[in-house]
Amino acid sequence: MNAEREHKHLAQADQHIAELKQDIARQWQIIEELSMGGQPLHEAKSMLRLLKDHLRIMERHRQSIQEALEKAK
Repeated sequence: MNAEREHKHLAQADQHIAELKQDIARQWQIIEELSMGGQPLHEAKSMLRLLKDHLRIMERHRQSIQEALEKAK
């Protein structure tokens, strides 16, 4: 295992997680705006679920990178 490469992957995973959290916050804003306007929410909520699922996947991926780094010590 190349520790430098894994640290780079960890940084990338952190960046992706931060971006997903921003996307989730924006999606909540969209849902609020649609709700206030009486618009249908089905698609917006579906997108929110997908974003949250993706976040969970990225968090598990980040955890696996951390575990690999710990084992390499």
